[in-house]
Amino acid sequence: MENSADQMVRVRFAPSPTGGLHLGGVRTVLFNYLFAKKYKGQFILRIEDTDQSRFVPGAEQYILDTLAWCGMTPDESPIHGGAYGPYRQNERKPMYKQYANQLIEQGNAYYAFDTAEELDVKRKEIPNFQYNRATRMGMKNSLSLPAAEVTRLLNENIPHVVRINMPDSEELVFEDLIRGEVKFDTSMVDDKVLLKADEMPTYHLAVVVDDFLMKITHAFRGEEWLPSAPVHILVWKNLFGLDKMPQWAHLPLILKPDGNGKLSKRDGDRLGFPVFAMDWKDSNTKETTIGFKERGFLPAAFVNLLAMLGWNDGTDHELFSLDSLIEKFSLDRVHKGGAKFDYEKAKWFNQEWLKQSDNAYLANLVAPYFEAAKIEIHEPSYLVKVIGLVKERCQLLSDFIPQSSFFFAAPTEIDTASILPKWDPAKVIFFTSVMDAYRNQVVTNDATLLETHFKTLATEQGLKPGDLMLPFRIMLVGGKFGPGVFDIVANIETQDAAKRIQYCLDLLSKN
Repeated sequence: MENSADQMVRVRFAPSPTGGLHLGGVRTVLFNYLFAKKYKGQFILRIEDTDQSRFVPGAEQYILDTLAWCGMTPDESPIHGGAYGPYRQNERKPMYKQYANQLIEQGNAYYAFDTAEELDVKRKEIPNFQYNRATRMGMKNSLSLPAAEVTRLLNENIPHVVRINMPDSEELVFEDLIRGEVKFDTSMVDDKVLLKADEMPTYHLAVVVDDFLMKITHAFRGEEWLPSAPVHILVWKNLFGLDKMPQWAHLPLILKPDGNGKLSKRDGDRLGFPVFAMDWKDSNTKETTIGFKERGFLPAAFVNLLAMLGWNDGTDHELFSLDSLIEKFSLDRVHKGGAKFDYEKAKWFNQEWLKQSDNAYLANLVAPYFEAAKIEIHEPSYLVKVIGLVKERCQLLSDFIPQSSFFFAAPTEIDTASILPKWDPAKVIFFTSVMDAYRNQVVTNDATLLETHFKTLATEQGLKPGDLMLPFRIMLVGGKFGPGVFDIVANIETQDAAKRIQYCLDLLSKN
């Protein structure tokens, strides 16, 4: 069962603040969030910053900003607080050592005094060296050394770590909410470090202790963590009992477009699409990696496309709001196999969300793009109107610039090459007539009346209106794109349209 009726669902997302948030990480957030909200539970953000050597300034705030942009605000976090804090592992440091000591006292863990140099020597001596039941007695630890020597080393504060004492050939079994029964042989697992020399826990100890103390009921994580499961199961079993362990769900990987391996930032750089949710500027390297937000994705579309990477509701329906995802979500519809990332499909999701989004909402999001392009918006209501005319032609927010800039300023680049092959004196006369009518305001700025006038004038001059539409569009916008030409004229007004026709006629006359 996914949920016990007598226990509040509590799930957590526990990222390390080491850089930008990969879309796989955001999908993990999403599935946590959907599950929690479906069962009226709580979603917790816990920052796993035990490895201070990898800590990157600004990364924690980036994580919070990303969740806020996606509309998935935690119920408890370092910012929001809660009854089970602190919510940064670095601030919980004092509590981990007691659990490591308990494991040692029970014989489930041991002290290891090997130096980094000694471990390097072993790695050179033994190919694929692992610190495990086969090698541990040849190392410097509390299992191989006399008790008096261990006491002396501890009393002299000789640097040491605490390692799990993996049992020999024990079968460990757990029920994964996605994959069903999963089994492990402990003889295949090495003695992982649980507590480092600085008394900070590794992930293997901290995740168990924190999940227990924070009363986490369900843990969602990527399938790459499956090899660590036997370590965590044993820590759970030996510290708290398996009946206290959360139900686990190991999510499928998000794969490269060709399906060969996990999608990485390098793949995005190589293929020209983002893999981070938002722009990430590394404070150390000063390198900026572009994100989906800055590429021009709506948060609703981003969340929607992530949900469909490894899940569906059993129908052909693909467009879901966050509220509808909460209603429809169930773990039995999460796939076991990896999901290929398709950037063209991602843009399709965004286009569909642009089509159904409120024009005023889009105008607020698009305004910074116009500002960056140095296009002045004198009347906000006019931008809202333009958004409504062009949004079905846009896949990204950035597309609104090429698709609508001509509503605000006459194009300077004109695709005359597409006009010239069928250009003739009769068309010069026709467009001169249109230009004069517009200058003299013979026809009002109404799309229907403008179309009637245009077609009537063409018929009177013995021309087919269809042969005139392409050159007219190019005169107005510079190329073969844009909404209905008479909608364009009605919005830029006939006086401006007349100037654009004149400009193009002058260019054509030089050819």
